[in-house]
Amino acid sequence: MEEITNVMEYEEIAKKKLPKMVYDYYASGAEDQWTLAENRNAFSRILFRPRILIDVSKIDMTTTVLGFKISMPIMIAPTAMQKMAHPEGEYATARAASAAGTIMTLSSWATSSVEEVASTGPGIRFFQLYVYKDRNVVAQLVRRAERAGFKAIALTVDTPRLGRREADIKNRFVLPPNLTLKNFEGLDIGTMDKANDSGLASYVAGQVDRTLSWKDVQWLQTITSMPILVKGVLTAEDARIAVQSGAAGIIVSNHGARQLDYVPATITALEEVVKGAQGRVPVFLDGGVRRGTDVFKALALGAAGIFIGRPVVFSLAAEGEAGIRKVLQMLRDEFELTMALSGCRSLSEITRNHIVTDWDAPRTALPAPRL
Repeated sequence: MEEITNVMEYEEIAKKKLPKMVYDYYASGAEDQWTLAENRNAFSRILFRPRILIDVSKIDMTTTVLGFKISMPIMIAPTAMQKMAHPEGEYATARAASAAGTIMTLSSWATSSVEEVASTGPGIRFFQLYVYKDRNVVAQLVRRAERAGFKAIALTVDTPRLGRREADIKNRFVLPPNLTLKNFEGLDIGTMDKANDSGLASYVAGQVDRTLSWKDVQWLQTITSMPILVKGVLTAEDARIAVQSGAAGIIVSNHGARQLDYVPATITALEEVVKGAQGRVPVFLDGGVRRGTDVFKALALGAAGIFIGRPVVFSLAAEGEAGIRKVLQMLRDEFELTMALSGCRSLSEITRNHIVTDWDAPRTALPAPRL
């Protein structure tokens, strides 16, 4: 096999290796998949304004997220049912994240439990939460995550109902019979039945609470001391309410373009959300990040860090833990190179002036500094 030189190359390998139902589940977006393409395309409408003749012999990519020091602002987003991609599933992801010195977010719908993931060894881990109709289930799950050493909750807020993913409907998607949603095993809600459409859509309709509202964000704070990240914010209005509701951070996300089609790319929505948060909480981004240049662009627009989703499951399918390690290393190396070539030696030196977007007003040159 030819050497893999970028993150995108793993998708083709995964497509060849995985059953169609599984690949389609990971790869597809909602309805026309306009936002799916736009999540990527929008990055290409942001260009660099590199600064030259700066000593870039030493570059520091470290950062802190909710007080936890990590090696780079590149983290792992929650993606469901990773054992469909590889037998080691979430175990492999946890080990790769830990080795890279970064954060993994475990999905509620993981095929490994919070306790199993914790057993892989040390690491900073967040837990993604779906709020079920049965709040006792939610409280129990949050307590288990906290006991297992998870450090934050990423509350997904864009899924009162599952988006219409037509590939899953055509394929009659269902979790393969040898797997279960491990966090719900023993609660009789760890299995998914065959349905006339997407088995997952039917499962969500039966289990996930459509009444979820801002008051539940406040309720969650009464049952856990873990900070809460609100995942799925796309507007300044909701950024303001998230801050008022006690969120410790915001993740600008359109759920990998799998929920409402024709929402903007996350990189397009980012600046508005950052303005809405008014510097009171950190704002993160997921969706469409495939290059180190994308990471730099997100930080230049005000993100405190980014999360990757599909690159994790595709590289996991292709090469297991080693694949995820390679993805994290490639993104790290590309990001470091982008910083050097832009004249930035630390994350604090990455500014809005290092990029120009197609929505910027035409720039008038600033007066040159006297040397």
